[in-house]
Order: sequence, then C-alpha cells, then structure tokens
Amino acid sequence: VSAATPKVADYPFTTLYPNLGVVSVEPYRSFVIADIPGIIEGAAEGAGLGSLFLRHVQRTRVLLHLVDMAPFDEAIDPVYQVRAIENELRMYDPGMLAKPRWLVLNKGDLLSDEERQARAEEIVKALDWKEPWFVTSALSREGTWPIMLKIQQFFDDQKRDALEAAEEAAARAEMARNA
Repeated sequence: VSAATPKVADYPFTTLYPNLGVVSVEPYRSFVIADIPGIIEGAAEGAGLGSLFLRHVQRTRVLLHLVDMAPFDEAIDPVYQVRAIENELRMYDPGMLAKPRWLVLNKGDLLSDEERQARAEEIVKALDWKEPWFVTSALSREGTWPIMLKIQQFFDDQKRDALEAAEEAAARAEMARNA
C-alpha cells in the first residue's frame, strides 16, 4: 500500500524490523504506515524482538490486526492469533488496547466469495469484534485501497476534532479574559 520495499520471503519472520512507508491518498493527504513484523507469544517479556516491536506499536494511532483468514496450516486459528496479540499488547501496555483497532482478514482470494464471507463472519463473531473489519488479498491488493481511504479519513477526523477543541479552548480563554 506504500512505496516501502521490505524484505519478504515465504517463511515466517522474514522482517526483522518495522518498515515505514508513506501512503499518499491524494496530493497533500498522506500518512505513514508501519509494517510491524509478527508479534509472537512472550513478546511482552522480550521473546524474539518483541519488546522492540511493541515499542513501535505504542507510537501508532490506529492498529490494524492483519490475520490470514485462510492459513495454509489448518492448525492455525486466526481467532487465537488475534487473542494472542491482544494479550501481548495488554501485558506490555494495557493502554494499547484502548487504541482504535481494526481487523484485516487477509488471503480472501484463496476462498470462494461464499466461503470468504462465511469465514469472515465466523471470525468476527468468535472475536466479538466491534471495530471495523475488512477482507483483503495482499497478493492481488484486493480490498486494500478502501482501507487506506478509511485510515486517511480517520486521521482527517482526528485533526478536525483537535482543531475544533483548540478553537473552543481559545474562545473560552478569550471570554474569560474579557469577563
């Protein structure tokens, strides 16, 4: 989704450090996205490079849980993967679970339309997921651009809300000075 060129390969944990990339939605509307490598169980206690990765996660404003909805290994449970990441976030810094978190179910291209929808709904229901969720295919980029647009809108809304709050505070301060 960005111009970043992280090292990728067909084995887990290819990426050894977070990769940053700029997503340009249109002129003068962009944001930085951080590709944080997979966080393993025990990361909060320093397993692997977990604490390094979790420090980067702390600096984000919205978290995207990218989970394979059609894993190659049938023993891998996407619901368990999300719960494990949530647990690591909680153990490292409970405040991270208060951040907006969106679920991105990847590898949707490996399932038929009917299977994809049923599987996505099954995962969302099992997680009792209340935040936005999306189905994508990173390989074909199907579904990725709408997420980028929603992220940009999220940041635009945050900026607008902060500006409005600052203007209200300034107006209250001016009224207090004039009283």
